[in-house]
Order: sequence, then structure tokens, then C-alpha cells
Amino acid sequence: MESFVSHEDWKTCFAQLAPALLLFARRWTHSRADAEDVVQEAFVRFWRRQHSLENRGLLYATVRSTALDRLRSDQRRARREAAASLESADHCEPIFAPEDEGQQLLAAAVERLPNEQREVVVLKIWNELTFAEIAGVLEISQNTAASRYRYALSTLKKILQPHE
Repeated sequence: MESFVSHEDWKTCFAQLAPALLLFARRWTHSRADAEDVVQEAFVRFWRRQHSLENRGLLYATVRSTALDRLRSDQRRARREAAASLESADHCEPIFAPEDEGQQLLAAAVERLPNEQREVVVLKIWNELTFAEIAGVLEISQNTAASRYRYALSTLKKILQPHE
């Protein structure tokens, strides 16, 4: 039997996990505001279903699902708008400006990774999920998650090491 979870428990959980969830949601959104909307909507979905606060993998999966739903919706709207008007507006993604050169090099190297590997690296390093949790979020096996992580680290090492 699941114990009652108070309003304060949910607020505390959200306050603790929101920054990591926001970073994860940024993979599919065009702005921080969109990522915040995705995280908030996902958390509400999670809360309404009264899932356990201990199930971080399911929470990340909910964020991913919500972000992909929003992305698909945005793509459909863009196609409708393009069909209605032949004019196209320039779209600029916000520029990620790390504080030092090392961070800039790392950010650029991570962006060069294949999307599948990049997802695993963000979840593993910056969000501190286990391979089991990553597997649940991405709907892949733990071995696949670990392999993608290993390949990503190897690729990052090649990109970041000076040529000898």
C-alpha cells in the first residue's frame, strides 16, 4: 500500500528535481521558457497519476514524452503556418554561452555527438541517473544505455584530445 504524499513533499520534490529536469527538457525545446513549460506540464501529469516520488526514471520519461508531444505539436503548427503563408520567419536558437573556454569546448563537443549518445550523456552526467533509469526514460535496454555512454565518452575523448 502506498503511503500518502503531502503537498509539501511534492513541492520539495519539484524544487529539488526541477533544475535537472529543465536541463533534460532543453534537448527538445527552443527556449528556456518552453523547457520550463514542459517540465511543469510533465510534473503535473506525474502528480495527477500519483506516481511514487521515488521513481525518478518514470518522471524523466514523463518529461521526455511531454517534450516530444510538444515538439510534434509545434511541428504540425509550423507546417500549417507555412502552408498558409509562403513567408518564412527566421528562427534563431538561443546561444549557449558557457563561462570559460573549457566549458565552450565541452559544450561544442557534446553537441557533435549523435543525438542518441548525447541524450545518455546528459542523463548520466548532468542528471545523475543510473543506467537502469536511463533505460526506462529512453525505452532502451540498460546495456544499450551503457554502450551509448561508452561510445559517447570515446568520441568526446577523440574530439577533445589534442592531436599528437
